[in-house]
Amino acid sequence: MTGRMGAGQGTALLVGAVLGPGMLVLPHLAAAAAGPASVLAWAGLLALSVPVALTFAALGARYPDGGGVAGFVGLAFGRHASAVAGWWFYGAVPLGTVAGALVGGRYVEACLGVDGTLAACLILLAAFGANAAGLRTSGRLQIGLVALLVALLATAVITAAPHADAANFTPFAPYGAGGVVAAAGVLMFAFVGWEAASHLSAEFADRRGLIRATVVTLVVVALLYVGVSVTSVGVLGADMTGVPLTAMLEIGLGSAARPVTGVVAVLLTFGAVNTYLAGAARLGAALARDGALPGWFARGGAPGETPYRSLGLQAVFSVPVLIWAVDLDVLMRATSACLAAVTVAGVAAAVRMLPAGRHRITAVVGTGMSVVALAFCGVYLVVPAALALVALAVLKVHARRSYKIGL
Repeated sequence: MTGRMGAGQGTALLVGAVLGPGMLVLPHLAAAAAGPASVLAWAGLLALSVPVALTFAALGARYPDGGGVAGFVGLAFGRHASAVAGWWFYGAVPLGTVAGALVGGRYVEACLGVDGTLAACLILLAAFGANAAGLRTSGRLQIGLVALLVALLATAVITAAPHADAANFTPFAPYGAGGVVAAAGVLMFAFVGWEAASHLSAEFADRRGLIRATVVTLVVVALLYVGVSVTSVGVLGADMTGVPLTAMLEIGLGSAARPVTGVVAVLLTFGAVNTYLAGAARLGAALARDGALPGWFARGGAPGETPYRSLGLQAVFSVPVLIWAVDLDVLMRATSACLAAVTVAGVAAAVRMLPAGRHRITAVVGTGMSVVALAFCGVYLVVPAALALVALAVLKVHARRSYKIGL
């Protein structure tokens, strides 16, 4: 069956994979780490996005039936590497979804006066409940939420930009190069998702549509990220509020923007958390099927079923994260480290799988730049390292049990 997706719909899906509710708070976290020089971290990660995005597009065009990064890593490096990559994503979801819910909660508190932690808990409960009931964010609704986020970011930039003050860019780098590196570490949260191209290609009526969609997405993301990063610092200064989009919209449109932004933040956060939980629950069932999780969690992974056990494990993981989540910056950095590791694994697999030529050269460049970006995660690399050890330990136990059964 041939795909029926055009470049327009493909662009919307890819933009949705890269953009997320993290954009509501990342300008603040990056500026807190590097001051006005945080714009350099945004620019550097945008440069990284070009070879990474094109590599995943090339990988998807050559292997249109790929099952995501873990599948490609398995083809390139074997079962153990695939399990580790799968655990990096599966383990990142409780961190990232709690972080996303807290972002939504922060905006609800600032805009609507409701306790932020309570709002975050309600968003998480709603998302888990929706998944348990078998409700998914439909493709059209997800595209609508992405369009809403793009409109919000663009409106904030366009309306607030005339109020920028050059004095807000001085001193430019109060924390030196180390601050820029620290900003890049947390900003990785906003620069993952390009791997979606590798498993969307089978849906395109024309394989060239995937390349066009990737290029257009790069342009859209670049314009939004540059606009938000520069305007937020120029208008609000490096010591900006923790809800910069609300502050920018209030400056540009007036106080009426505050309640609207709070409602939009809830919608965006719920949509993203719901989607990630749905994907993680199915990934957990697949990991259990392949021996990277106890086999008990494989139940419900068939098409049309709900993997309640894997979803329940995500809930179990999320509870202590939420209880101990005293710092949103820490959560987002830990999530970034895991997802950056997934990106490195994916582009490294592409180096091995793509034929010699410009695509492989692009993959080599993307791998080198991704490794550098991964190093920016610093001490938070302990999180993917720990998850890798867990994945290998579970595989070892599974192998022993299989051997005993074979005897």
